[in-house]
Amino acid sequence: MIVLVFFCFTGIYAAGYDFNKLSGLAKLRYGDEAYKNILELQQLLTQLKSASEAEKLKKINDFFNQKINYAEDIDLWGQSDYWATPLESIGREAGDCEDYSIAKYIFLKILNVPNDKLRLTYVRAEINHQEVRSVRAHMVLSYYLTPQSEPLILDSLVPEIMPSSARKDLTPIFSFNDKGLWVGSSTKPKGEATTHLSKWRDALTRMQADGIE
Repeated sequence: MIVLVFFCFTGIYAAGYDFNKLSGLAKLRYGDEAYKNILELQQLLTQLKSASEAEKLKKINDFFNQKINYAEDIDLWGQSDYWATPLESIGREAGDCEDYSIAKYIFLKILNVPNDKLRLTYVRAEINHQEVRSVRAHMVLSYYLTPQSEPLILDSLVPEIMPSSARKDLTPIFSFNDKGLWVGSSTKPKGEATTHLSKWRDALTRMQADGIE
């Protein structure tokens, strides 16, 4: 459940990514399967180093949609709203919509997709299940080719990357990255996200401890 809270492998370092530390913690905390998943992720990052941004978006979106199984925070962490680090999501092989979006954001940044092109976006999502319609809070990752461009949506509900105009089921509420916070569809930031979003600030701190700067 989402609660809006305002307040070669050896020695690889890429954009603050310490592979040795991350893989070692994966094996120590979660076991061999998590370690293998980190190795697979590192292989993917190496393959995508000189790829186009479009290919990076597709491959990273696919990787985390396949590796993370949806689970509610209360079942996974015993909390109503917990923002996991990529290591925690890969280690548990589970997470909710924030966890998918955070992992995609972090590793696209590691692949040198500019930060100002990426925003974690809270939306209202219309869900139709067995002819029953509901609306719930949801998070996606948005990619902007330019600040004024229509964003592409990387989602855990719909695996295909689509322009926002094709996602009539989503209504943006606010978006953020590790630099700014935007309200609705505004192109001008309202402030720094880490100042207003305590859960985001806490997740970034835990990521640093995991080896992601």
